[in-house]
Amino acid sequence: MNNRAGTYKNNLSGEMAYKSFAPSVLPPVPPIDLGNDMIELLVKANKQLALLEGIATRIPNIHLFISMYVRKEALMSSQIEGTQATLEDVLDPCLEENTNRPVGDVVNYIKATDFAINRLNELPLCNRLIKEAHEILLSGVRGQNKNPGEFRHSQNWIGAAGCNLQNARYIPPSVEDMQQAMSDLEKYINKEDELDVLIRAGLIHYQFETIHPFLDGNGRIGRLLITLFLMENKVLSTPALYISYFLKKNRIEYYDRMNEVRIKGNYEQWIKFFLEAVYESAKDATETIDKLTALHDKNYGMIEKLGRRAKNAIRVFEYLEANPIIDIQKTSKDLGIAFNTMSNIVKELANLGILERTSTQSRNRTFAYNDYLKILKEGT
Repeated sequence: MNNRAGTYKNNLSGEMAYKSFAPSVLPPVPPIDLGNDMIELLVKANKQLALLEGIATRIPNIHLFISMYVRKEALMSSQIEGTQATLEDVLDPCLEENTNRPVGDVVNYIKATDFAINRLNELPLCNRLIKEAHEILLSGVRGQNKNPGEFRHSQNWIGAAGCNLQNARYIPPSVEDMQQAMSDLEKYINKEDELDVLIRAGLIHYQFETIHPFLDGNGRIGRLLITLFLMENKVLSTPALYISYFLKKNRIEYYDRMNEVRIKGNYEQWIKFFLEAVYESAKDATETIDKLTALHDKNYGMIEKLGRRAKNAIRVFEYLEANPIIDIQKTSKDLGIAFNTMSNIVKELANLGILERTSTQSRNRTFAYNDYLKILKEGT
């Protein structure tokens, strides 16, 4: 069952025998067949990304949109791995006091993303950076006993819950082959190649998932790698692309198409799927930014009509775009506005239909910017 994607290697013997997969180095040989279909998809995906990039650089408060995007991508990427959490959980104003485990996974993904993007200013996209991001991803959550920040020292496998090496769906490279493959992948990420950046991003993601260098968190780090590679190559200037939305929607196909490469060496069908994912995700992001911008302009206009009370109300409104679920006490503390003044502003924003009360406890009153959440929640 050997092909251009790699070779199956025998390990152990007798009843313990199993075959692990050792991937070929990138780029594939013979080279990727850039048929008309693929070129069409490539043009379409690049165009849509350029459009997204143009919009993302024009918005005055882009950092707010981006912080929301990173949260949504973190949530989606964690949901692909089975994490049971919602966007409301992630945006809970009292998150620090009562983080339950599933939300911890998502919060760590957000931290790992922020860390890795900043680290790109100091390091190239390399194995060291990948390990450092992995350590943040797994610290203090369910994978914390799975060697955070270290490549695995034992064989892993993929399959249904409770399966073993004998009946696994896929067995990644042995430890020795994995170390070599990660070294080769690091070289490929950092060398010149005439293939388009998007095709390379698809190959790198596939290769990383195939190598599966960690005991846990491979899927999330592999998807983060797509964003990091596109930013490193100046295709994106912000992490405004949440590709996990498309991959979650087409989860079975996502896994099947990567498996098809390992079984038949057919990289082309995977790359077409990946380019479709980039196109759809960029289109979705562009539409979301348009909707959020229109909502911002409409509500900002209403608040400006409050006259002299508008100044503090605008501060609260801007805070809402980064924290769409608030409680009065925490917000008044964060913004340095007196509690009673804050209560009055919240009341005014509720009268304008911008805020809605979510909890009925008189002590811990929370309010949500529901129109904003509705746009962000699509697909979650």
